[in-house]
Amino acid sequence: MVPLDRATHRVMIWLGRVGISLLGSRTLAVRGRKSGEWRTNPVNLLVIDGERYLVAPRGHTQWVRNLRVAGGGELRLGRRADAFCAEEVADADKPVVLREYLRRWAWEVGMFFEDVNAKSPESRLLEIAPGFPVFHVTSA
Repeated sequence: MVPLDRATHRVMIWLGRVGISLLGSRTLAVRGRKSGEWRTNPVNLLVIDGERYLVAPRGHTQWVRNLRVAGGGELRLGRRADAFCAEEVADADKPVVLREYLRRWAWEVGMFFEDVNAKSPESRLLEIAPGFPVFHVTSA
């Protein structure tokens, strides 16, 4: 993690703990697949037409692996914790989600997507889709 990324990460965690959401940010809590302990990460909760999604801009990270095994977790903001179930989105269905995610948060996560942005053609979004896990989130 680069220094600016580390600083942003820490600020996002602190804001979530005190109950302040920056453009939909939450703290993701999911049980570790080996330890069973709660693991937390700041995430951007994307809402498209009333449907909620989590995108992993850093790729197949530990929280992604844990969520695949656990099948759900909690989205926290301040003292509120909303339990959820997660279903991984197929690569063919990711372009609309990735495009909206980049439209909203490219200023924060664009560096992880290299030359891809919200205006990239669908073919390019399909090409990168396997490297960026997306989860459809529903209430538990």
